[in-house]
Amino acid sequence: YFTDSCCSHPLYNPAELEENDAIGVRRAAQRHLQAELGIPGEQISPEDIVFMTIYHHKAKSDRIWGEHDICYLLLVRKNVTVNLDPSEKKSILYLSQEELREGEVKVTPWLRTIAEKFLYRWWPHLDDVTQFVELH
Repeated sequence: YFTDSCCSHPLYNPAELEENDAIGVRRAAQRHLQAELGIPGEQISPEDIVFMTIYHHKAKSDRIWGEHDICYLLLVRKNVTVNLDPSEKKSILYLSQEELREGEVKVTPWLRTIAEKFLYRWWPHLDDVTQFVELH
């Protein structure tokens, strides 16, 4: 199953716990982009990462497993170098909005829910998503 690019998962340290303008979460996302996708830290700064909203996600994956998260939804739109860490990701796939809607590619319940609740609405406005930012 394919899912979002990466998660933020802030560490318990002052730089990543800072709440003002979600800077701590954006710093954590920058760290995870390097750890999970091998994107060099100098290619994406926390200022390149747009905090969109916070979302409470709960879904069953199968009869046993499920997901239950408080999620910061962040967007980055930038040309970068990707160098996957095989212990983090098996492969990557860029999906168009149409490919995601068609459902032929298996995606996680998380990605399907986020696409339906947010991404399809944001997608046509990727040049300027500020109208959709929900600061909490």
